[in-house]
Amino acid sequence: MTWDWQVFLNDDGSGRTYLQWMLDAWGWTLSVAGCSWVVAVSVGALMGTLRTLPNSPWLARLANVWVELFRNVPLLVQIFLWYFVIPKIFPVMQQVPGFVLVVFALGFFTSARIAEQFRAGIQALPRGQRYAGMAVGFTTMQTYRYVILPMAFRIILPPLTSESMNLLKNSSVAFAVSIAELTMFALQAQEETSRGIEVYLAVTGLYALSAFAVNRVFAFIEKKAQIPGFIVAGGTGGGH
Repeated sequence: MTWDWQVFLNDDGSGRTYLQWMLDAWGWTLSVAGCSWVVAVSVGALMGTLRTLPNSPWLARLANVWVELFRNVPLLVQIFLWYFVIPKIFPVMQQVPGFVLVVFALGFFTSARIAEQFRAGIQALPRGQRYAGMAVGFTTMQTYRYVILPMAFRIILPPLTSESMNLLKNSSVAFAVSIAELTMFALQAQEETSRGIEVYLAVTGLYALSAFAVNRVFAFIEKKAQIPGFIVAGGTGGGH
């Protein structure tokens, strides 16, 4: 077996090299993952919070429906629903770019999992945190905004790290609806060059590098945002 890494310097037929094509595809992968992460965390935090609101059972039920719906349908099926079915039902959606539809599908799918993490993080906090907010005159919403959610976010950083890395890898399903990300590049470049080993090793390296970067960023945030003396055990938290 011989290696031919110079294949990436060859012209792909459109005036750019395969290396340039791969870097462009990497940019699309990061864009899909980054935008989907924003959607997933925003919606996931909202749904996770609604599931813990006191005296609002109907909001909790609504959030439960959201979580069960999006986490029990395979991601690829959701991608196809957003790309092929929803625009047929709602014609106005036909004007929405495919990139945005994929971001919605991947973001909502991941939001269901992040909602569970936020719910668990909120419920892991001592009840005294909620009572302390009420004691200083905060409303329920203010208590969540200034007391509960900031602490819950810090608690769930380790599982959120793993979920963010999974989201980056799950972005590969975007190739199914012709988003020109890394997986699509690998499939097409392998067919055109017949150098599958080099192409797939390079793409694998970029996925691994991206996931490692996400891991390191979250590790840094976790270190800086950790709650001194807080222990999630037996319903007590030291230092607060």
